[in-house]
Amino acid sequence: MADKIVEKPRTTVKTKTATKTKRPPLYKVILLNDDYTPREFVVLVLKAVFRMGEETAYRVMMTAHRRGACVIAVYTRDVAETKAKEATELGKSKGYPPFFTTEPEE
Repeated sequence: MADKIVEKPRTTVKTKTATKTKRPPLYKVILLNDDYTPREFVVLVLKAVFRMGEETAYRVMMTAHRRGACVIAVYTRDVAETKAKEATELGKSKGYPPFFTTEPEE
């Protein structure tokens, strides 16, 4: 009797790659205190650019006034840089030097 050669069926293992979407890094927008910009104007800028209410804007302005700086909000990098630039330019357009900056959130 002849030996029958039996071929094994080819099996391949499919690996499924799950892609996990990474959240974009966040950036803080920081208000730096200066001795020239009127408090009322800083409150107006905070309300206009950062959509804060009167009380919140006043509290943020006073924190920056007392401590020298205050984190205003946290956004993705593009939004944070845009808002910081918009707020700084709004001050400059009125002749004031308020300075808003950004830095990475830890």
